[in-house]
Amino acid sequence: METGLVVFAFLPGESLIFFASTIAAVTGSSLDIRVLVPVFFFAALIGDTVNYEIGRNLHRLKFFHRLLDNPRFQRAHYFFEKHGGKTVMFGRFVPLIRTFIPLISGSAGMDYKRFSVYNFLGVLIWVVLGSSLGYFFGQLSFVQQHFPVIFIAIFVLGVVPGACMAIYRLIRRLAG
Repeated sequence: METGLVVFAFLPGESLIFFASTIAAVTGSSLDIRVLVPVFFFAALIGDTVNYEIGRNLHRLKFFHRLLDNPRFQRAHYFFEKHGGKTVMFGRFVPLIRTFIPLISGSAGMDYKRFSVYNFLGVLIWVVLGSSLGYFFGQLSFVQQHFPVIFIAIFVLGVVPGACMAIYRLIRRLAG
């Protein structure tokens, strides 16, 4: 998912969890919610741990010194120092922001145990909530009857906003 590595920030984590859980609920699906939930949980946990370690070691790479000196990064760093635990736990629910929270927590020198506890709780709530909502949605008779159309709609809603944002940023960059 998007926190797998900072470079995968464009992947829509909620959409993947919701969508896969919806498929698991549809009659005849080979996906099993009892397998999906732990996979999602550990994928997010491992991804966040990798990003934490990247952040912890950023100062060693000269290329990243400009990033670390960026005023936006400095503001985020200050905010993180002040609200670290809450930020790790609840930031999980904010798309794109969640990708950088482990990175910033590592670069801010947050204690790994503290990071791990808040991250564990945030990931647990995020995965269970997203999976449950998707699974219950997939059990609705309307969804069961119209799954192909709903499948396309969920895919479009999950991918199009990210694609639009990428195109918008590209146009802004090219325009100057």
